[in-house]
Amino acid sequence: MIEEEARVVSQKGLSGWLGEGARTALFLPARWEGLTPSPGLVALLVLYGILLNLAFERLTLPGPAVFEWRTLASGWLPTLVAAWTCYLMRGPTRTAAHLFGMVLAQSLFVSLVAGATYVVLVRANLHSARALGEAGMWALWLGPALWAILAQVTLLSRDGAHHSGRLLLAASSLVAASALQYAVQPAGFWTPADDDLQEQRRRLSLTQELMEAQPQLLAQRLREIPKQRPGAIDVYAITFAPYSDEDVFLRESAMVSDVMARRFGAKGVQLVNHVQTVNQWPWATPRNLQRAIQRVAEVMDRNEDILFLHLTSHGAKDGQLTADFWPMTVTPVHPAELKAWLDQAGIRHRVISISACYSGSWIPALAGDSTLVMTAADAEHTSYGCGRGSELTFFGRAMFDEQLRNNTLSFESAHAAARDVIKNREEEAGKDDGYSNPQISVGTEIRPRLARLEQQLKNQLPR
Repeated sequence: MIEEEARVVSQKGLSGWLGEGARTALFLPARWEGLTPSPGLVALLVLYGILLNLAFERLTLPGPAVFEWRTLASGWLPTLVAAWTCYLMRGPTRTAAHLFGMVLAQSLFVSLVAGATYVVLVRANLHSARALGEAGMWALWLGPALWAILAQVTLLSRDGAHHSGRLLLAASSLVAASALQYAVQPAGFWTPADDDLQEQRRRLSLTQELMEAQPQLLAQRLREIPKQRPGAIDVYAITFAPYSDEDVFLRESAMVSDVMARRFGAKGVQLVNHVQTVNQWPWATPRNLQRAIQRVAEVMDRNEDILFLHLTSHGAKDGQLTADFWPMTVTPVHPAELKAWLDQAGIRHRVISISACYSGSWIPALAGDSTLVMTAADAEHTSYGCGRGSELTFFGRAMFDEQLRNNTLSFESAHAAARDVIKNREEEAGKDDGYSNPQISVGTEIRPRLARLEQQLKNQLPR
């Protein structure tokens, strides 16, 4: 029966509803003559809305993609609130079914225009702040929602009950539901096939064998750190990559460790959260980092040698370094904790590198006379290049893979040169929240120690 009703509606009445929906979306009065709402009509309009969103979202993704069917169960709050507001504003001539049907029809038109516009911008590679400007990005993000709300409120005010209090409540509810929807940002219907494959590869399986092997692996790696050489400045390197969901941090940890070993003769350990390295390197947890620092303190000459520490992950304005290795819970590291561990270990000469957003917030806690601290950004800006599509972060690439690997043995000189390179690359990439502005703090005692190390390394080069 319902299927037959839907067939009749689609043949005789659906085009009329869609046409009037387009009129009301353009803020023109609805022409209700001949329009009869029915359950079949509402079902078709809802179905067409879902299919339209599915199609447009798929068109924005190049290459193969995987359909996330669970997304169908989310994102219904605005629709439910719209249905409730239509019931609230029902009147003697327009029932809640009339109003809700028209809201669905006008939403289809808004989705059609907004979706087509976004697909064109994506295909033309114009959906960035560099192309649209900050105001254009806000319009692209919020414009469709504001348009839909204004069209719905206009419809309800014209054809619903003439009650200002109810209209204000309806408008407020629509705005609140839309705002919550934007804040939550439900998952999309489609995931790029390569992302889905990567997600499968990132999942950690916490077997008993792995849980028992990890402490042994940590102990083995720490035992492999050699004791210092009397009369020479030795460099001990620890890299710390605690965020498993982006491969860029794994690659950066390996690259920085390689540069430090090749150019500075550094010995040390990598602490990494990634499924590919669970049998190679210990987990990047705060406790393991503290243990590695303590081990370096035991084998080094604390008055002569230098600890190099590189942390790479996402960062927050409060100084938190993001850590994740689901399903294992990993607590984040804060600068005050790191300072306390270094002080407790008695390590005197420190070179600390933080590759993360807002990493300049780490400098006040870590800076000191015998410490060099360098960061990928200041305390107010994000860094760049930490997404899944990045080979290395912009900071790691410019500072270590280019400057320290090829051009200089001076951390200060490398940082100064990297700043200009990073600025140019961020502008070319369309970074829209301002220059990351990498920072550096060099203590009065660490500078001559690093100068001696640089000269020692140069003397070891073949003549």
